[in-house]
Amino acid sequence: MSAGHDHSHSHGIGHHHHDHAPKIDHINTAFVLGIILNSAFVIIEVAMGIISGSLSLLTDAGHNLSDVASLALALLAFKLTKVGSNKKYTYGYKRSTIIVSLVNASILIAGIAVIVYEAIMRFIHPVHDMAGGTIAWVAFIGIGVNAFTAYLFTRGGGKDKEKDLNVKGAYMHMAVDAIVSLGVVISGLVIYFTGLYWIDSIVSIIIAVIILGGTWSLLKDSLRLALDGVPKEMSLEKIKKELLKVKGVVDVHHMHVWALSTTENALTAHLVVEKDDMPQFDHIKHELRHALEHLEISHSTFEPEFSNEKCKQVDC
Repeated sequence: MSAGHDHSHSHGIGHHHHDHAPKIDHINTAFVLGIILNSAFVIIEVAMGIISGSLSLLTDAGHNLSDVASLALALLAFKLTKVGSNKKYTYGYKRSTIIVSLVNASILIAGIAVIVYEAIMRFIHPVHDMAGGTIAWVAFIGIGVNAFTAYLFTRGGGKDKEKDLNVKGAYMHMAVDAIVSLGVVISGLVIYFTGLYWIDSIVSIIIAVIILGGTWSLLKDSLRLALDGVPKEMSLEKIKKELLKVKGVVDVHHMHVWALSTTENALTAHLVVEKDDMPQFDHIKHELRHALEHLEISHSTFEPEFSNEKCKQVDC
């Protein structure tokens, strides 16, 4: 028989608590301003795209509209992570961040398909009347809007966008859009000075390729977390090695690591200890939690076993 279960939940130590409120505030501001600015720009871009007859403007507007939806979903998920747990959802709604990051990546992939289809149709049925100057000026405004929104997500040292898939996704959406808008500016200038209208469709396809390149890693990472895979930057071998450094731990097996949200990770494991060390198990747990905190794991569940026992789990 094992010596029972231990559920340990660490929620950050030392300086982590002091930075939490400012982080929430600036991320929330970034989302809200991003939604407002991009919504206004989408309206302008659609109107000017129709007036100028530019496919690249309209496809970029469609992509920006998907970004507004993505930012709104990400903001909702960000708010839901702050809601406490209850009897039906014992971890709260933290996992909504993973679902939203997967949805956002899927929206981008769908947008790519639409852009490519429209570009191909333009090649088959070319348009010979586009206002290149208008296209360039509108896209130039887009560079400013997207670059500023991307900057908002880099405040606080830029570390949030690397740790949180939702924030990373929002930042990537905006950064890619700034590059895309630069491409549309070039397209407008080429049309204005040369009259080569087919360049509009070429730029649309290039936009699609750029979006695909930026989206693929986000899709893979969010799918991995949705399937309870080990988070990308983590190694089970490294985690096990660190746990074995704690005095009193003889072996670690039946270990599982997964994401509770895009910012919080959890671990369960069987710990093999000597019978003589069982009275010190509270101290061992404290040391284990401290080690896991440095490995970005904030929730842990341990089941102690004596070294002379045999694990009863099927997959041990």
